[in-house]
Amino acid sequence: MIKKFSFLIGILLFGLHYIQAQKKEQLQKQNADLKKQIAQINTNLAKTRSESKLSIAYLTNVNKKLVLREKVYNNTQKEKRFIEDEIYLRQLEINRQNRELAILRKNYAEVLVNAYKNKGVQNKVTFILSSKNLGEALRRVQYLKQYSDYQDKKAAEITTAATQIQKSIAQKKKSATEKENLLITQKKDLATINAERVQKQQLVAEFKKNEAKITAELKQKQTQSKALEGQIRAIIAEEIRIAKAEEEARKKAEAEKIRLAKIAAEREKARIEAEAKAKAEALERERKLAEAEAKKASELAAKRAEEERKRTEEAAKTEANARDEARKVAAKKASDEAALKAKEATDKLNAARAAEEALAKKKEADKKAAESKAMTNFGVSTASGNNFAANKGKLGMPIAGTITHRFGRQPHPVFKNIMEENNGIKISVSKGAVARCVFPGTVSSILPASDGTKTVIIKHGGYFTLYSNLSNNSVSKNQQVSAGTPVGTVAQDFDGAYTLDFQVWNGSTPVDPLGWVSY
Repeated sequence: MIKKFSFLIGILLFGLHYIQAQKKEQLQKQNADLKKQIAQINTNLAKTRSESKLSIAYLTNVNKKLVLREKVYNNTQKEKRFIEDEIYLRQLEINRQNRELAILRKNYAEVLVNAYKNKGVQNKVTFILSSKNLGEALRRVQYLKQYSDYQDKKAAEITTAATQIQKSIAQKKKSATEKENLLITQKKDLATINAERVQKQQLVAEFKKNEAKITAELKQKQTQSKALEGQIRAIIAEEIRIAKAEEEARKKAEAEKIRLAKIAAEREKARIEAEAKAKAEALERERKLAEAEAKKASELAAKRAEEERKRTEEAAKTEANARDEARKVAAKKASDEAALKAKEATDKLNAARAAEEALAKKKEADKKAAESKAMTNFGVSTASGNNFAANKGKLGMPIAGTITHRFGRQPHPVFKNIMEENNGIKISVSKGAVARCVFPGTVSSILPASDGTKTVIIKHGGYFTLYSNLSNNSVSKNQQVSAGTPVGTVAQDFDGAYTLDFQVWNGSTPVDPLGWVSY
């Protein structure tokens, strides 16, 4: 009973240890990924700090790094708890193994006591020689061997159990060392987090210190953005007006083409109908002649068959002579010829009916072909739709970087009393980064701003994508572009950071770009 209970505890402990080991491994892997992200952010921060003055991009990266640091710290906390649980489980295992070892030692001691009491067994030679006969001596030798093996087995069980305890103790010590190392790492991480919190507070304080200057620059930028938005709305409105006028003209021209094509198609159909009618009348005459011939042949065949039947009956009643036999043969021949003619007439009738059916099918096919040909000759075609909307959520990002401002009306990240209106998203990038088109389209316009930057507007059917704050443009107006085409190099913003303003418009309405791109 004790062995069964110990076995169940062992299985339970092994299962818990396996699950916790997996979770600990996942946490370690996640922490490694988070640390890679932190290293990348540190690289970006070094670049941003050297290139800019006091920017939201820098503050955003500091916040992001702090969040990642806290995730690493929390994961380390979880890992520490897993190690503590592992140490506890190891101690339970050691206690269980010690209990089993005590039972084994007790049983072995009882074996030794019994062996001592049975002195005859200990004096093996005397025990064997005192046998009454050879058979009994052999049985005593076998008994002594089995008894010795039993003692060796018990001693081996004790040794194995002791070895297992030593292994469990060593594993427990290893886990304890791992916990100590983890605590040292955790203290370092906590110190780093506190230092980065102080850095964030200093950065925010620096923002507050320069609040008047930054607010003035921000308001000036917002004024420029509003002016640019007015230009963008005017351009898009004009594009929509032109598109509507072109669509109306196209529809009108298409309707005229369709009208003329239908007239031409009706004329061709009438000609086909007349030709088919003449052919149908000829085929009908042939069919009627074939029906008459088939009827006549069928009646003749029936008549000949009846005559043959009667002659056969008469021949059976009277003795056949040469003349009757000749008549019988002639009647058989006439009947066969009549049957053959009837079959030929039937085949001819079937062929005539098939020709009529084929003519009717050909007439309908010719009329459809005539209509299609007329539409093609008059240039009637179906306008292909734009599939920009079908790719919602699948578009690539215009550039790799950190999103610092999201779509819509939002408070400033530092100055909560200032509200920002964003028609798109702002992406902080490194110096020299190039923005790329996210979907095939046509360059609608290139707008210069008062601060020397440029905005490229690309049309995708009824949708538009905008790439603002470019120092130069790599495309020209009316140029056909594909996804991935370089649009221009990102310029430095008023705060010194390099920021791309990316927007998506559905007609004259700006929409959230993050609902369209995959990021």
